Amino acid sequence: MADMWNALTSEQKRIVTDNFTIHNFKKNQIIYAEKEEPEYLWCLLKGKVKMHKKGIGDRIQILRLYRPVQYFGYRAYFAKEPYVSSASAFETSVLGSIPMRVVEDLIRANNNLAMFFIHELACNLGGSDTKIVNLTQKHIRGRLAEALLLLAENYGLEDDDATLKIYMSREDLANLSNMTTSNAIRTLTSFVTEKLLIVDGRRIKILNEPQLRKISKFG
Repeated sequence: MADMWNALTSEQKRIVTDNFTIHNFKKNQIIYAEKEEPEYLWCLLKGKVKMHKKGIGDRIQILRLYRPVQYFGYRAYFAKEPYVSSASAFETSVLGSIPMRVVEDLIRANNNLAMFFIHELACNLGGSDTKIVNLTQKHIRGRLAEALLLLAENYGLEDDDATLKIYMSREDLANLSNMTTSNAIRTLTSFVTEKLLIVDGRRIKILNEPQLRKISKFG
C-alpha cells in the first residue's frame, strides 16, 4: 500500500508530526462507534483492527480488516455523515490520529495527497463490491475458505509458512464469513476432516492451500 507520508511536502510532514497523537488500545476496545461524528484520520501502527457493523438482530458483520500501516476512519468525514460502522482493536494495538480538519487543509494544498485518498477510496470500493458478490453468491464452504485465505494474505503466516498469524474466535470467523457461529464451527471441522487444516484452539494451520483456493473459487 502506498504510504500517505510519501505524498507530503517537507512543510506538510512537519504539520502532520505536530498534530499526530499516539493511542494505545486494548483487545476489543472500540476506536470509534457507529453514529459518531468522524473527527480523525486513524493510522494503525502496530496490531490488528477490524471494521464491523451491526445488522438485523444485532448480528455483527466484519466489513474490513486492517494491518500496519493502513489508514482508516476518513470516508464518513468526506461523505459529511456520521460513521456507518464501528472500528475496534482485534488485539493490543498502537494507533496514531490526525484531526480530519488538518487532513482536509493538507489535501486542498496538495494534489498528490488528494490522489492518494482517491486511490484508497477507489480500492476499498472495489473490494467492497467483490465482497458483496462473494457473500451473497458463495456457499458456506466457499465463504469460509475465502476468509481463511484473506487472513493469510492480510496478516501472513508464522515461521512454519502454514499457521495464520492471527488467532480468531469462531464467532469472529463467522462474522467475517457472514454465517452463524455454529455453521463456522461445522465447516471448520469438515475442513479438518478433509485434511485441509489443523485447528488448535484459535491457531489455524493451512495444510492444503490449493484445495482451499479451489473451494473458495467455486464457492
